[in-house]
Amino acid sequence: MKAENSGQASNIHVGHALKQRFESDALLGASHLPIKVQDSVAMPVIARQPIAEDDAKQRQVQLDVIDNGEVKECAKCGLSNTRTKTVFGTGSATARIMFIGEAPGHDEDMTGIPFVGRAGELLTKMVEAGMGLKREDVYIANVLKCRPPNNRDPATDEILACKDYLWRQIDLIKPEVIVALGAPAAKTLLETRDGIGRLRGQWHDFFPSGTALVGEPIPVMPTYHPAYLLRSPGEKKKAWEDLKMVMARLGLPIPKRR
Repeated sequence: MKAENSGQASNIHVGHALKQRFESDALLGASHLPIKVQDSVAMPVIARQPIAEDDAKQRQVQLDVIDNGEVKECAKCGLSNTRTKTVFGTGSATARIMFIGEAPGHDEDMTGIPFVGRAGELLTKMVEAGMGLKREDVYIANVLKCRPPNNRDPATDEILACKDYLWRQIDLIKPEVIVALGAPAAKTLLETRDGIGRLRGQWHDFFPSGTALVGEPIPVMPTYHPAYLLRSPGEKKKAWEDLKMVMARLGLPIPKRR
């Protein structure tokens, strides 16, 4: 029975990767057979890995080098002409959970800190009151490091110009789980055209190598962006269910709701 369960988990892992590869090929114009993978077995709990203090400090130093030496001076796309401040990321360099949104908004553009407006306040409540963690225990970033005018969705060329910074953040922080906040973040990480309603509520694989099936993947849980939840409070229950799956995957206790 143990071997059978192992085979099922392996099939699911490969299925996720093949699905993402087919969808990526479709974006380039190739024909493909869509595959919908459902998690039919319980996902394994990720055991916390101890991190040496020197390693943690070195990760933060390298993140600061990217931020101060590259991002703050970045002019890879037109957003460098309209931004007030760049918005790199905030939180623990050894965070087990990394939250990734799409782009900074007005408040973030003014402060240089991600998720500090109304949506940020809700995200903080989700992390602290909902998950029982501290905001500084997780890492929060966006796909884009500059605000698009009028808070429009990121353009394809802007994502291509900026996502290397995000990939390097992920590589340095090495989160055990990524929570993709909203469709643009989920689509960028998973290279898919599926909407957030179809992606949320199930696990997906992000391959830091950039190639499906190459290297160890990081589990990704897409969920609704806090800004959307402010407009559609009835969907908060679904977002909470997604976060509970994240906590279960990491072996974290679920706080009692008051």
